Amino acid sequence: MHPRREVSTPMATAPWQRAALGANLLGSDGGLGVTIFEEMTALAVQTGAINLGQGFPDEDGPLEIREAARAAISAGANQYAPGKGIPELREAVAAHQERFYGLTPDPQTEVIVTTGATEGIAASLLAFAGPGDEVLTFEPFYDSYGAVIGLSGATHVTAPLLAPDFLPDMAALEAVFNERTRVVLLNNPHNPTGAVFPRNVLQRVVDLARKHDSIIVTDEVYEHLTFGVSHIPVASLPGAAERTITISSAGKTFSLTGWKIGWLSGPEDLVSAARTVKQFLTYSSGTPFQSAIATGLSLPDAFYEGIAADLEHKRDILSQGLRAAGFDVFSPQGTYFVNVDTAPLGISDAVDLARRLPALVGVAAIPVPVFCHPEGAARTRSLLRFAFCKKTGVLEEAAERLATLSGRL
Repeated sequence: MHPRREVSTPMATAPWQRAALGANLLGSDGGLGVTIFEEMTALAVQTGAINLGQGFPDEDGPLEIREAARAAISAGANQYAPGKGIPELREAVAAHQERFYGLTPDPQTEVIVTTGATEGIAASLLAFAGPGDEVLTFEPFYDSYGAVIGLSGATHVTAPLLAPDFLPDMAALEAVFNERTRVVLLNNPHNPTGAVFPRNVLQRVVDLARKHDSIIVTDEVYEHLTFGVSHIPVASLPGAAERTITISSAGKTFSLTGWKIGWLSGPEDLVSAARTVKQFLTYSSGTPFQSAIATGLSLPDAFYEGIAADLEHKRDILSQGLRAAGFDVFSPQGTYFVNVDTAPLGISDAVDLARRLPALVGVAAIPVPVFCHPEGAARTRSLLRFAFCKKTGVLEEAAERLATLSGRL
């Protein structure tokens, strides 16, 4: 099922160069450039600004999960885990999928543990896409997608997400599908826009993937971070299960991004192919953390409801400050990012403003054009992304600082 296409297209550049080009990191001298995340973090440090650029929480996850990791370390769980992950976590992932979505992957053959969702995505793309293939994503797209597609040798094709709701134009989406569309990489809830795609959009993606015999790889790491809408796993839709790899992780749900524990699930043949690649990336990782995350996945519904409600409150605090600054604010339905348009302030270059913002008001953000190819960058030229996965007091201070922006321009 879904055999890899045999191709003979020559590679025009080395793998690291394709990755750099895919991530817009290739410097003019042919060397690797500094990512915008590194640049904004450095500016935040230099100016003492509040860093709302890179999306990492400033609070640790639940105590019971952290204590479970300590207990596992003390009990001797400190050597290599099985390549596909410890049975306890694979079973917990399967139980989670059934509990929340009615999906029933076999934990023995249809679930593997990965070093974060990023490795799951990389293993999947490297398993199924190569030179001569196309990988389709929405645009803007999470930066690692372009890099891994570049490493695979495949061509990265995009369909635009349009403000203010950041939903795709369905005709444009259909137009970019063709016989070379090997993989559709779908991020939902979506980073960087905060969109949560409704059922009709997801079903159309599935129908087009079936029509063109494409594999669907879904990045669902923000699955529990939605506000007033429900997350719909692609694998639960008609016609999707047999061609979909579902990827998630512990980092976003449990605010434990440094543990790098992720997982993927899907039909045995697809999971097996991804595992074949994964074993030559990290083989295994985080043995005591795997055990602890199994504990986390069994937390009661009240925990999952609480983290979403807390983030929604934080979204509203930051959004109030962004509106006071004069931005046009696009309220997200999921993730922990909010996007704004700088145009109402007479500013059309978000990259330039992002570089000035730490010194102007003491807040750092990320310009949305860096998540796009050149055409998409032009379309999103005036957009900025802010992260609200921070302590309430930090966000209140950031909101106060941002409210002074118009008087400092």
